[in-house]
Amino acid sequence: MKNQAMFTSNTDLWATPQDVFDKLNSIFGLQTDVCALPENAKCANYYTPEMDGLKQEWSGVCWMNPPYGRGIGEWIQKAYESSQHGATVVCLLPARVDTRWWHDYCAKAAEIYFVKGRLKFGSAKDNAPFPSAIVVFRKTVKDVMNLQSDRG
Repeated sequence: MKNQAMFTSNTDLWATPQDVFDKLNSIFGLQTDVCALPENAKCANYYTPEMDGLKQEWSGVCWMNPPYGRGIGEWIQKAYESSQHGATVVCLLPARVDTRWWHDYCAKAAEIYFVKGRLKFGSAKDNAPFPSAIVVFRKTVKDVMNLQSDRG
């Protein structure tokens, strides 16, 4: 019973820990929170569920802590595609390296950092039951120069 409870949630919305956002904002200068609720938006510019961030054009330096449910792949795809058009998208994601969306998009990210330990999201009493990663989508020299890898 205890294990089952650790892998379920009443919501797929996990409010960004402020200290994590502050550290990343100091590095990247985040401009737009692409999937926020008005009460937890991390940037002055943000898209709410009613605005549907997936239908908006992402540009500049974006912050993304997407809903972690079944639709997460759509958000990751949008982040990757937006980066190919010049946006930088800094993402806080569950480190689900066994998923299709991870292999299809995160594996192509400019940077991936695995968070040590388990984060405590928003006002949650306990730490998350999953590991997290910071994934940064942005154009790289390889993207711009269309360079090929010399792998085997």
